[in-house]
Amino acid sequence: MADLKKRAPFQKGAKQEPSAKKESKETWWVQIRLFPIWLRILIVAALLVLAIILGVMIGYGVIGDGSPADALKWETWQHIIDIMSGNK
Repeated sequence: MADLKKRAPFQKGAKQEPSAKKESKETWWVQIRLFPIWLRILIVAALLVLAIILGVMIGYGVIGDGSPADALKWETWQHIIDIMSGNK
């Protein structure tokens, strides 16, 4: 229990209890982010798109018998859509 009292001033929004030896000023712990949240979301979205593109290229080029660069062409996707819809 004593260990929790020692950690309490370092928690977000916690006030430090004044003691006889220390000043009676309140100490606040403030978190400073290196990257803002909007930048984190943008990085995660970019990594997700990159992972999808690499996955399609590996699936089509390495696992399948096509060229990895062909997986990014519209004609390939149009052919896949035509096969799925039963047009060809």
